[in-house]
Amino acid sequence: MLRWACERAGFELADLARRIPQLLAWERGELQPTLKQLESFARTTHTPIGYLFLTSPPEEPVPIPDFRTVADARVRRPSSDLLDAIYLCQQRQDWFRDFARSAGEKPLSFVGTSNVGDDIAQTAAAIRTAVGFDLEARRQMPTWTDALRQFIGQADALGVLVMVSGVVGSNNRRRLDPREFRGFALADPLAPLVFINGADTKAAQMFTLAHELAHIWLGQTALSDAQPDEAPAQAVERWCNNVAAEMLVPLDVLRTEHDRRANLPTERDRLARRFKVSTLVILRRLYDAGFLQGEAYWQAYEEEASRLRQLPKGSGGDFYLTLGARASRRFTYALVASTLEGRSAFTEAFRLLGFKKMSTFHELVHNLKLGI
Repeated sequence: MLRWACERAGFELADLARRIPQLLAWERGELQPTLKQLESFARTTHTPIGYLFLTSPPEEPVPIPDFRTVADARVRRPSSDLLDAIYLCQQRQDWFRDFARSAGEKPLSFVGTSNVGDDIAQTAAAIRTAVGFDLEARRQMPTWTDALRQFIGQADALGVLVMVSGVVGSNNRRRLDPREFRGFALADPLAPLVFINGADTKAAQMFTLAHELAHIWLGQTALSDAQPDEAPAQAVERWCNNVAAEMLVPLDVLRTEHDRRANLPTERDRLARRFKVSTLVILRRLYDAGFLQGEAYWQAYEEEASRLRQLPKGSGGDFYLTLGARASRRFTYALVASTLEGRSAFTEAFRLLGFKKMSTFHELVHNLKLGI
């Protein structure tokens, strides 16, 4: 069970033994940990302490439909970080659903309005229109990271709780691994939620958001590993990928805009600036339109993906702005307002937002301009 808890948390037993000197002796059965030591070990490995008294590791399936694949095989064991990120988002969704019901809000009309097999271009246009992610407005933005920020804000304002975080809750020591998952959607008529792995590249996050919104339009909860270069084995994932790509870069517009005389790197970068999407999405759409084929596409895509992975990552930025992104501004505003009105407990607000101090709460109120 000790070995399992270490593996579940992504630790090597020998590495963790540097922090817990008695661990190897416990594992060999030479010593028995005290309850206090066991509690400390459970906290370090993010393991419910009761699990450590079992005779064999429990089955911990992902609690939502899992469409991730590696080499066309299903991913089997989820990490504790992934599980806890899903559980936290489910708790936030439960809270917001109750809040929306008590406020008399009506079900959102777009959730579940599409079906796999619906026309790709029509579905993408419907989502783009509902969100307000206008092509011409995007053209006017300085960068595609500005477009991503607006895309997130527009989806959140529409009623989708969009949460972007690279860590579990607010625990910066528990970083999420984009190689394990890129995002998930929790469909619900009152509280649809999209989570984007903020540890992933900015280039990937816009495509992930578009992909997960397609799941919301299907009314389908799903854990995904959405990438613009892949054609997943599952029909639903292929459909969502195609809708996402069309939503971001409509093929008919691309065919009009594309200059066949320009060299590929120059044209790739120009089109990325025009549509305010990542260069990877542009390469995928050039392939879809027949402007790039076979080996030339795969080589160009891998070279560009490698270049983007080498780019430095930005700093965390202002805590209170980051909190709004991590927990959805819509959700955060509703929870803080409900707490100030006495309808929700401070302890519940602290738990769902991931902090413990009243001073942090007051500063958050100030930043949200709610007043006390």
